[in-house]
Amino acid sequence: MKFGYFTLTDNPVEYGDSRKDANQMILDLVDQSVYAEELGFNSVWVPEHHFSALGVLPSPSVFLSHVAAKTSKIQLAPATVLLPASHPIRMVEEYALLDLLSNGRAIFSAGRGYDKREYDVFQVDFDDSREIFFEQLDIMKKAWTQDSKLSYDGKYYKFPEIEITPKPVQKPAPPIYVAAFSEPSILKAAEMGEHVIFAPFAATMVFGSVANAVNRFKDESAKHGFSGKQAKCSFFLNVTETQEETEATKERMLKYFTGLVPAFPDDPSTAPPHIRYFVDIVEKLKNMKTDDLSEASIIVGDGEYVTAKLKELEDAGIEEVIIYFDFGGLSHAETLKAMERFATQVMPHFDNSNINVKTKVNS
Repeated sequence: MKFGYFTLTDNPVEYGDSRKDANQMILDLVDQSVYAEELGFNSVWVPEHHFSALGVLPSPSVFLSHVAAKTSKIQLAPATVLLPASHPIRMVEEYALLDLLSNGRAIFSAGRGYDKREYDVFQVDFDDSREIFFEQLDIMKKAWTQDSKLSYDGKYYKFPEIEITPKPVQKPAPPIYVAAFSEPSILKAAEMGEHVIFAPFAATMVFGSVANAVNRFKDESAKHGFSGKQAKCSFFLNVTETQEETEATKERMLKYFTGLVPAFPDDPSTAPPHIRYFVDIVEKLKNMKTDDLSEASIIVGDGEYVTAKLKELEDAGIEEVIIYFDFGGLSHAETLKAMERFATQVMPHFDNSNINVKTKVNS
């Protein structure tokens, strides 16, 4: 199993006086992304969030192009593009360009999102997000894989015949991942022949376990004639050395929830049917205590414990775990330290982890 570096750059207004400077957060993220390659991480995943409603990074493609110039091996991925807020042809062009400039290191990952506040500003109908999203994915896949020029006549997008430039380096296209919380999205991704990224808490809620979710996805992919489809998952994680560190990490997780809850729909009478399950999630998050945090949300403990839990995910069929270190306001220096501790104590236990520790901070 491989490992990626992941962040949502969470810095919402709910953090109050502990909020960071947004500009400095982005500059620090550049440093963290470069360090991830030095440590041997397989990939770096950065978000798309707007207006500091949750995170501070509005354009993952611009950011990743900058990181591409500073690195040579690490794969570069958005986590994830809020696809309904952009025109799909624009995304085709931008991520083909990223693939070219990085010599074939781009991954494309997209989702529908869950924050109506972003939809309202971009004047996109939140209720239609699922249909819009999968029509966009259809356009993107055709634009990348067809040798001929492309035209489209869909429900939401219509355009005349066009030629796409540049062409991606990877053939036929950069890998496409669907960030999936719900069963319908997972099944649709399987039907279209795409890869998936799971949020473990959602996979557990919907399918009973991550293993069940992976098996269902791969079975459905096979039914539609697609083999070799990959499943990745994200995890909040920290390797700790004392019980005090473990508890502090869990407190950071609860702090993260305070900024996340306002982004989720919380009224069953107004939430679109395809994301109504978020209402139940909101109720749980509002009343969460550190003792309530389960392994479906966060892996925190000593190196031996974290390794064992990740081995379970490897056995469940997860090809890569992308790891969220800096949630809840962890400082830049402490984030680098957390990355190094993980690389030193956990990554050597996995054959494909590509461990290459270069110490940057004192552990």
